[in-house]
Amino acid sequence: MAAPSLLNWRRVSSFTGPVPRARHGHRAVAIRELMIIFGGGNEGIADELHVYNTVTNQWFLPAVRGDIPPGCAAHGFVCDGTRILVFGGMVEYGRYSNELYELQASRWLWKKVKPHAPSSGLPPCPRLGHSFSLYGNKCYLFGGLANESEDSNNNVPRYLNDFYELELQHGSGVVGWSIPVTKGIVPSPRESHTAVIYCKKDSGSPKMYVFGGMCGARLDDLWQLDLETMSWSKPETKGTVPLPRSLHTASVIGNKMYIFGGWVPHKGENIEASSQDCEWKCTSSFSYLNLDTAEWTTLVSDSQEDKKNSRPRPRAGHCAVAIGTRLYFWSGRDGYRKALNSQVCCKDLWYLDTEKPPAPSQVQLIKATTNSFHVKWDEVPTVEGYLLQLNTDLPYQATSSDSSAATNMQGVRMDPHRQDSNSIIPNSINDIMNSAKTEHTAMKVTSVKNKPDLKSSTDSNAVLHSPLATNASNHNSCMVDMLRKNEGPHTSANIGVLSSCLDLRTVIPETSVSSTVCSAQTMVTQQAIKTESSSTNGAVVKDETSLTTFSTKSEVDETCALPATKISRVETHAAAMPFSKETPSNPVTTTKAGERQWCDVGIFKNNTALVSQFYLLPKGNQSISKIGNADVPDYSLLKKQDLVPGTGYRFRVAAINGCGIGPFSKISEFKTCIPGFPGAPSAVRISKNVEGIHLSWEPPTSPSGNILEYSAYLAIRTAQIQDNPSQLVFMRIYCGLKTSCIVTTGQLANAHIDYTSRPAIVFRISAKNEKGYGPATQVRWLQGNNKKTPLN
Repeated sequence: MAAPSLLNWRRVSSFTGPVPRARHGHRAVAIRELMIIFGGGNEGIADELHVYNTVTNQWFLPAVRGDIPPGCAAHGFVCDGTRILVFGGMVEYGRYSNELYELQASRWLWKKVKPHAPSSGLPPCPRLGHSFSLYGNKCYLFGGLANESEDSNNNVPRYLNDFYELELQHGSGVVGWSIPVTKGIVPSPRESHTAVIYCKKDSGSPKMYVFGGMCGARLDDLWQLDLETMSWSKPETKGTVPLPRSLHTASVIGNKMYIFGGWVPHKGENIEASSQDCEWKCTSSFSYLNLDTAEWTTLVSDSQEDKKNSRPRPRAGHCAVAIGTRLYFWSGRDGYRKALNSQVCCKDLWYLDTEKPPAPSQVQLIKATTNSFHVKWDEVPTVEGYLLQLNTDLPYQATSSDSSAATNMQGVRMDPHRQDSNSIIPNSINDIMNSAKTEHTAMKVTSVKNKPDLKSSTDSNAVLHSPLATNASNHNSCMVDMLRKNEGPHTSANIGVLSSCLDLRTVIPETSVSSTVCSAQTMVTQQAIKTESSSTNGAVVKDETSLTTFSTKSEVDETCALPATKISRVETHAAAMPFSKETPSNPVTTTKAGERQWCDVGIFKNNTALVSQFYLLPKGNQSISKIGNADVPDYSLLKKQDLVPGTGYRFRVAAINGCGIGPFSKISEFKTCIPGFPGAPSAVRISKNVEGIHLSWEPPTSPSGNILEYSAYLAIRTAQIQDNPSQLVFMRIYCGLKTSCIVTTGQLANAHIDYTSRPAIVFRISAKNEKGYGPATQVRWLQGNNKKTPLN
């Protein structure tokens, strides 16, 4: 975590959609990039379910159905995959509840569930202010506040320290309550405390940590429950313990439990006195406990004033959600002194990056031309941009174009919650910081260096073997056609043609499966897929696809077609990469002796870039600007160099958030194309039929002459591939002029299921002109985790 002085709080602005009214006592959970809020109150208890998309900065109200629960506050709220459980809380007319509801967020369907009572003892009594924590297939309920009086208007509070375990059924439903027998001293009764569960990655059993709460006075004690031995203990901690508090939040990111806000005693409060006789206040203090070392660290103390409104103001009864390594805080009440007898609820939404982002995946190629690359990398959650760099063995020489000339690069706005639509070229870091939000598309990569062995085959069912690359010059992947006839004297020249590897995640499946475009209202069931631009050879994808895995989904990649009989992996692995992992603190740096200096391509808002030029970093000092806590060159002062045909370039990328620039990815290497070869087939479609499946495609958008034939290949099972899953063996299943073919059930029975990412059957399709075969399109037909054979 950054030092206290370097905390970079961000207040989110420019919302779209129906913003919920301010409140306190609400609860929130996260499903991927979505923050889902339920309950709470402010002049009445809220009963709506609100969803905030942290990527699009959009609020929406899903159309829920089923057994919709009444509004409640100070309830239990946990998330298990895409289902949410709600237990207890205060409902209408001040009544306490012990009812349990389940929300299937994939369908926005509510269901009231009735767990079995414990085999010995009573089920949990109605309560509020309890903790409700999930680990594995069990929820753990501890403490809370009950009403001894049957009259909700005559509240006789009773603080609880009972402990229950709720077993869940897989996917939906619950089994029942049980009362575990625990060892050791039990924490004192309390309500409005927090409880989180943490398990060390390497070893150890899961442990529940209870902190603070209220029992006539506010508490600052920390308790630990080993969930395997069911033993309570009070761990000894180092550092400054946060002030006693209640109605705070506790969130776990990595091995740290972050405590923010809550009610704390006012100076001079006598903690021995009853809560009715003492003063209290809200706080904006922020601390964390390292759960591995049991050491507290104060990031914002109670005594620190904030006159610049640079962080959330004091509050209690708010909600906090961790998405990736980012913490979001919303609403809550700002507290009141007894003399004022009033309170105000906060309306603001804030977030804080708790650490630098992790390294993105390797840069992946969508499409290579003679003087440009279209590249992508996997998205990193909750980042504000990406720094893309390259180097090459060619001598650097600035292009003659003016540094302010338009390039194929798009700038990034470092506020991800602004909804502007323009894209501008970053002439300086200030331009980047103030530029409008750009829109990019999601894509994937590969590369080739050395010439593979050349062998010929005339068998239309010839099998292609894919040896794993073993050295720096053959570490990436390319696909080759096995038929060399009619390729002419230019065969060896095509070795330099770089592959295009395009991961569209899903081509449009022409089936009855419900993988259709969804509305914002059904966002939680969807995993957003960006639409391909025209520069990707016309490939068509859905804007979004269902979270549920269907056997008819496809992924499309483009890979390189070379005139030889061997093909190597499309997706490179770390074992094939001779380059070291580098995490330089300076965005532009000189690498080890003998290696070329890394040059910036630019900073990009999204995870894709069209690269035709890069910036040359001058020797000596250069102007530096800031992105968060990171130093970045002033691009307006740098010269640019164009990419050149038939040349290899190495790429790496790092993510940027409020803590600065994270570590760089592993290195990928690609070559620009040599003119004359056809482009890759596009707009691939897969649909089922009685014979098997129908595979179709569109001709290349750049045929570079007449297309003589197409070839389609299927990755098949072999003993070799079982011994080494990184090797793929392909059989040609079609060769001809038509832009479609039938893949029979017999052929599919021999298909290899590739588990490199999601389980899929792999096809490759390439086009040939007078000069030879060009880049191929690779299709990954998703099968689902439980599929054993296709077409089930």
